[in-house]
Amino acid sequence: MIDPQELLNAYANGIFPMADSRDDEEAKWYTSSRRGVIPIDNFYVSSNVRRIVRNHHYHIKFDSNFRQVMEACADRDSTWISHEIIESYCRLHELGHAHSVSVYNKKWELVGGQYGVSLGAVFFGESLFGWAKEASKVALYWTHQALKQGGFELWDTQFWTEHLAQFGCIEIPAEEYERRLKSALEKEAEFEAIDTKN
Repeated sequence: MIDPQELLNAYANGIFPMADSRDDEEAKWYTSSRRGVIPIDNFYVSSNVRRIVRNHHYHIKFDSNFRQVMEACADRDSTWISHEIIESYCRLHELGHAHSVSVYNKKWELVGGQYGVSLGAVFFGESLFGWAKEASKVALYWTHQALKQGGFELWDTQFWTEHLAQFGCIEIPAEEYERRLKSALEKEAEFEAIDTKN
């Protein structure tokens, strides 16, 4: 298991761990010359996702079944989420620095979710999954709502992808990211459950 303080120190310096496979015994440390971020004031989801949210198609829970969300995110043919990483982030969750949004169907079966790390006013989105219609996008929607309400200033996605671009993700140089990171780390934010029935 990676020491929690080592993990937090790494995030505070723009560094994050990834494993080569599920069974990799030791994760490697990475950073990026260009960073993906989702501007919290410029997040976007489709009208279809908003309609699903508005119609309460899914049940939403915050910081519920954290390990199960991580296991689901790792449940794919190729994954960087190793057993070591799961144990390490579950420990961070116990310490209040890792959070999840869980999406359940009407039978209360887990069908989507996201998890990430919070430090200061920064949220580092780690991974998400969806096993039902738009479930991963609904998880992102509610993650955004929690970040906006909680006073977060920086939503780090590590890398820019075409998939994330549809939600407003942009790519910025490492120098700009470091400036934003330093500023947001000096502030406080709270990732807390919010009312999803409004």
